[in-house]
Amino acid sequence: MLVLGVETSCDETSVSIVRDGKEVLANTIYTQIDIHKLYGGVVPEVASRHHLRKITYVFSECFKEAGCKPEDIDLVCVTTHPGLIGSLLVGINAAKTFALCFNKKLIEVDHIVGHIYANYIEHDFKFPMIALVVSGGHTELVLMKKHYDFTVLGETLDDAVGESYDKVGRVMNLEYPAGAKVDKLAHEGSPTYDLPIPYVNKDSYDFSFSGLKSAVLNLSNKAKMKHEELDLKNLASSFQNSVVRVLTDKTIKACLEYNVKQVVIAGGVAANRGLRETLMTEASEKGIEVCFPKMVYCTDNAAMIAVAGYFKYLEENN
Repeated sequence: MLVLGVETSCDETSVSIVRDGKEVLANTIYTQIDIHKLYGGVVPEVASRHHLRKITYVFSECFKEAGCKPEDIDLVCVTTHPGLIGSLLVGINAAKTFALCFNKKLIEVDHIVGHIYANYIEHDFKFPMIALVVSGGHTELVLMKKHYDFTVLGETLDDAVGESYDKVGRVMNLEYPAGAKVDKLAHEGSPTYDLPIPYVNKDSYDFSFSGLKSAVLNLSNKAKMKHEELDLKNLASSFQNSVVRVLTDKTIKACLEYNVKQVVIAGGVAANRGLRETLMTEASEKGIEVCFPKMVYCTDNAAMIAVAGYFKYLEENN
């Protein structure tokens, strides 16, 4: 089955064609990162305007790369939530128009589910399993007992982990998006600053990063008042140590409690080297397999939407 995926939930315009939920024939992405750097973050109105400008071009390039014709497509899948309303509408209307013109079935896909299924492109799922969703807007621990069966064990009570990285990066005067830059600095420093590890409650799977973010801001403000200079490498290392510690501990705890042998990491923060190294090392000691998507599938892309939509279609038609 050839599945067309469309993703425009934030600042990436992406169209992909995937065969049978596994073989990616094309995954065309137009990113707006350089545009939003000027503003220090994503501006919704600007994002939707650029999606409108690029959506037809991205469709065309995707079909050219895949060597397919519109008539070859069996199923159309599109991100419908969550995301920026204006941006989502561009992709939804484009996908609906395509499906109507070529008489194809349309499947609506949850963006977070897409991130989870990005892992399936290279790793078969072993149920029951745990998905750790870590992105700019979301932080969740999800239990899956079969395809398209999701139980949210815990989620962020305030800031998402990716959002916290960007806000801490702003305190450190790093250019947006700051996540990869903080990660790089963290590996060049040591966790010498005393920052809280935000467990919320050790018996809970919920997350909270606003207090940690505020601790970094307070540290920076005190240093300015005293005319002292913070060591940015050590500050990044201290911040990342707290984030990775709580993510790793809660993920492994969930794996042990629910007797799972596989955990998949989903979302943009899945690219974080510190999280990858720590979680893989500590999980392997417990006999737990850890899977990460390829870097290109960590950030927003349409291939993950096509894969997720394919499995949703199978579940609905069993």
